[in-house]
Amino acid sequence: MDGDRVEVDGGIMEGGGQILRVSTALSCLLGLPLRVRRIRAGRSQPGLRPQHLSGLEIIRDLCEGKLEGGEIGSTEITFTPGKIKGGTHIADTKTAGSVCLLMQVAMPCVLFAASPSELHLKGGTNAEMAPQIDYTVMVFKPIVEKFNFTFNCDIKKRGYYPQGGGEVVIQMSPVKELSPINLTERGTVTKIYGRAFVAGALPIKLAKDMSAAAVRCIRKEIRDLYINIQPVREPDDQAFGTGSGIIVVAETSTGCLLAGSSLGKRGKNSDKVGIEAAEMLLRNLKHGGTVDDSLQDQLIIFMALAKGVSRVKSGPITLHTQTAIHFAEQLTKAKFTVTKPEEDDPHKDTYIIECQGMGMINPNL
Repeated sequence: MDGDRVEVDGGIMEGGGQILRVSTALSCLLGLPLRVRRIRAGRSQPGLRPQHLSGLEIIRDLCEGKLEGGEIGSTEITFTPGKIKGGTHIADTKTAGSVCLLMQVAMPCVLFAASPSELHLKGGTNAEMAPQIDYTVMVFKPIVEKFNFTFNCDIKKRGYYPQGGGEVVIQMSPVKELSPINLTERGTVTKIYGRAFVAGALPIKLAKDMSAAAVRCIRKEIRDLYINIQPVREPDDQAFGTGSGIIVVAETSTGCLLAGSSLGKRGKNSDKVGIEAAEMLLRNLKHGGTVDDSLQDQLIIFMALAKGVSRVKSGPITLHTQTAIHFAEQLTKAKFTVTKPEEDDPHKDTYIIECQGMGMINPNL
C-alpha cells in the first residue's frame, strides 16, 4: 500500500464490474483511498467498459474525488475520495450500459450525503447482463427500503441494446444510519404478476405471446393462483429504439418478492422469452429462499453498512454474492457468516446470510 491506499484485486472471484462497484462505493463512503488492479480480468474484453467508467465518474463527482486511470480499456485505477455531497448528478454511459448498475454504485453513497440528491442516469434500462429497470422498481425497491430509507425512481425514457438512450431519475434523501433487515420467513406465494413489453417497431402480439407462454409454464407448477402478466406496448415518446422482454414477480404472504425475467432479441422466439422468465421464477421459488438470485448480491453492501445484525435466507449463494461479501469484509468492519438453517427441509438448498453491520453513521446529519 502506498500510504493507506486499499489494494483491490479486480480479477479474483467473479472478476467483473461488480468488484469495482462495491469497492469504489465503499471507498467513497469510508473515505478510503483505493487502487484496483486487474480490472475485469475475468472478462472477454478486460478493463473498463463505458458503463464502468460512467459509474466511476459519478462516484468521483458525488464526492469531488480524484480518479486516475479512468479511460476505456484501463485495467488499473486509483481513486481518492472527498466529502459526499448531495445535489444533481448526471451519469451517461452513451451506450446500452445499464442504468440499474449505475444506480447500484451510486445509491449507497448518496444515502450518506449531506443533502438530498437527484441522479440522472442514462443508458440501457432493459439490458442484458444486468437487472431490468422493471426489476429495480418492482423487486429491489420495496425490499431495499426495509433498510429504512426511501427513493423515487422516475423512468423518463426506456432504452435498449444496442443504442441505449434511456433515462431514469432517482431522487433520495440522506439518512442518519441504516436499520438491519431480517428476511428469514418465505411464506406462501399469494400473487403472481408482471409485464411483457414491446417497444419501437415490434407488434404487441409478441408481448401477448411472451405473456401467454410464461403463464402456461407457471401453470404446470402452480395451478391455483391467478397469474396477471400485462402485455404492454411502450409509448413511442417514452422509449428509444426497439426492444422486448418480460418480468414475472411472485409475492408471498410474508411480503417477499421473487422474480424471473428475460429479454427478447432478433431471431429469438417470443414463447422462449416468456418460458425463460417463468422458469427463472420457478427456480427462485423452488430453493425456498426469501430473495431471488438477482437480489442476493445487491443487498450485501446495505447489510454491511447497517447498524446491527441482518439475516437473509437465500437459495444457493451466487458467485456475485460471495464476491460482494469478500470485498465488503475487506473494506468495512462488517462480519458475514453463511450457514445452513437447522430447521430446514434437507431437500431445500437454502442458506442464512448473516451480517453484523459496521453501523455507518452519516457525519453530515
